[in-house]
Amino acid sequence: MSDDTLNRYRQSIDNIDAALVYLLAERFKVTQAVGRHKAESGLPPADPGREGRQIERLRKLAEDADLDPEFSEKFLRFIIDEVIRHHEKLREE
Repeated sequence: MSDDTLNRYRQSIDNIDAALVYLLAERFKVTQAVGRHKAESGLPPADPGREGRQIERLRKLAEDADLDPEFSEKFLRFIIDEVIRHHEKLREE
């Protein structure tokens, strides 16, 4: 049995998920370049000041978009932690 409305919603969700994956891939390409630059320049892998500003900025964007700011902060924290892990790895090479 098919529900056309549900199928259209799911197709939209699938499209959004694909866009998110490609956006994250692009973001990580840039953060990898940042990590290489930091490693070559002797800069620390993490920048707590920048991270705090980014979280604050994303929370505001989330509020403006009617998205739970707590969720957006957890999402960004997850990404930041992964980026820092990559930067630390590049520093060790």
